[in-house]
Amino acid sequence: MSQPPPRVRITHPRTEAVRRAPHRPAAREIDEQTQLGDVYMSSLIRSQRRLALVTCAAVTILLAGTALIGAYSANFVSARVFGLPLPWVVLGVGIYPLLIALGWWTMRTAERNERAFLDLVRRR
Repeated sequence: MSQPPPRVRITHPRTEAVRRAPHRPAAREIDEQTQLGDVYMSSLIRSQRRLALVTCAAVTILLAGTALIGAYSANFVSARVFGLPLPWVVLGVGIYPLLIALGWWTMRTAERNERAFLDLVRRR
């Protein structure tokens, strides 16, 4: 009976390498107010600010546009729909659903931004 070949130990060449410093979670960077934590926080604040400016601009354009149409169009002011003046119908039926949709979109986008921030902070 023949002897099996002797066992050979195989190791990865980096097993003897210097160990890296332990991983610092991003939440710790934020809590300790390091420069990296400031970068994380400024990215969240920047995305929130951008969303707020877009929302404010949309509301301003919507309301100012309605007011300008009323101010510069005589037909808009004198028109009637179902016996009601058209500006009242536009304000009561047209503007509020758009504002509600804009609010829904803003909330959805803000939550998406916050989820992206949490994913960034919790990433290992």
